[in-house]
Amino acid sequence: MDIQWQGIVIGVVTFLIIGIMHPVVIKGEYHFSIKIWPVFLVVGLACVAGSLFIPNVIVSSALAVLGFSFLWGVGELREQKKRVEKGWFPENPKRRRRG
Repeated sequence: MDIQWQGIVIGVVTFLIIGIMHPVVIKGEYHFSIKIWPVFLVVGLACVAGSLFIPNVIVSSALAVLGFSFLWGVGELREQKKRVEKGWFPENPKRRRRG
């Protein structure tokens, strides 16, 4: 019987990417506000498109997961802004509040 490790590797890589993207969203909103969302959109779309042309299943899967994580991050930036407004996360003191 031949053991297939690809699924386990993809699972671990997915877990790591999601774990890394959480602080990326937090730091992105802190340093750049939600105005950084177009970068998340472009990077996400580029990663997903690039994954279509990579023959290696593990690398292609990792790139697709990274891309979709960036796309998910577009919405999470807005949610992070709400979390900051509720006081759950610190607000960047260098950014002036409007309103």
